[in-house]
Amino acid sequence: MAAPVGGEEASPLLPTKGAAEEKKGAAEKRQDAAPRGWTADGLPLGNGSVVGEPVARSQWNSSICQCLGRNDEFCSSDLEVCLLGSFAPCMLYGSNVERIGGGPGTFANHCLPYTGLYLLGNSLFGWNCLAPWFSYPSRTAIRRNFNLEGGCEAFTRSCGCCKGMIEDEEQRENCESACDFATHFFCHACSLCQEGRELRRRLPHPGFSTRSVLVMIPPTEQTMGRGMQIN
Repeated sequence: MAAPVGGEEASPLLPTKGAAEEKKGAAEKRQDAAPRGWTADGLPLGNGSVVGEPVARSQWNSSICQCLGRNDEFCSSDLEVCLLGSFAPCMLYGSNVERIGGGPGTFANHCLPYTGLYLLGNSLFGWNCLAPWFSYPSRTAIRRNFNLEGGCEAFTRSCGCCKGMIEDEEQRENCESACDFATHFFCHACSLCQEGRELRRRLPHPGFSTRSVLVMIPPTEQTMGRGMQIN
């Protein structure tokens, strides 16, 4: 009986030293070849070099003034979003929140209060000034879920000032929340449309099931001709 090599009992379940090194090298190659940036779901991919290293924020798929969206496969969907934001913002807002939350009753729980505030604001003040106070947290939720660049950070990047304000995480988040409210208050319909386009490119609607449905078709009724005899 041969003695175990290196004082360890050989086992077919344990890889040899050469196989382990080859497996390690292949894993390192896959890690180096991994794409940097963003996944299809909009989640950031860290480079793994430094623990806790901040990941750059992604840009919105369309600007807030791009009401008709982009001329791509979502063109018809963008047109639907534009029409809903212009004539039925309550439905667009409910649909956006439903895509984020996806729970039962999410659409009604947000669409109905929004409709009440919309009608009350137009009746008392002549314009939709109350619903944005209720709807702006949805923009904050979208920005946080997909790590999107906020208005405060975009302004700092474009003009090059106030960099010290966005370095502090808590202070930057307070500024971004205020920008989310200002965007909904002053550009409400455009902000709802931008959020709707962003969500339709990133998340499927929770009401659309991807499971295949098996349809059972019963056999047709069989009749016996006159010329056939039964033995």
